Amino acid sequence: MAVSRAMRRLLRVLLVQEEQHRAALETALAELRRLEGALAAAGEQERRGRQLVWSSAATGELADRLAGLEESHAARRHAAMLTPRIAESEADVSQRRREFLLKRVERRKAETVIEKTEAKDAVVEVRRGQRGLDDWFLARMRRDRDA
Repeated sequence: MAVSRAMRRLLRVLLVQEEQHRAALETALAELRRLEGALAAAGEQERRGRQLVWSSAATGELADRLAGLEESHAARRHAAMLTPRIAESEADVSQRRREFLLKRVERRKAETVIEKTEAKDAVVEVRRGQRGLDDWFLARMRRDRDA
């Protein structure tokens, strides 16, 4: 029983779908990395603001102190805004990873069915070939014996 064209077509469709899910996962991961980088930058900005406040305490510069406080507050607001977006992005990555893995399993199942069918076909073909050789040999032996 040969592998049907429909089964091969299904495998090609599953391959395309798997690649689409892989691309979506990679896009979601890139977005998550971008947001995490922005959060790290906000933390660095807050650290620089605290440093400015600390150094202004030594020099007595009121403008530096106010700028440092404002920079720290802005960084904290930015981090507070990024935190829920990161959580959403992590959930999105998790969902897309799950979808990708499910599609991969589906594709591998189709491949396994095709491979098993091809292996059975190969065994049947070998047996058919051997049967043909056996028949030829028996016919030759009968001809030699009758002659």
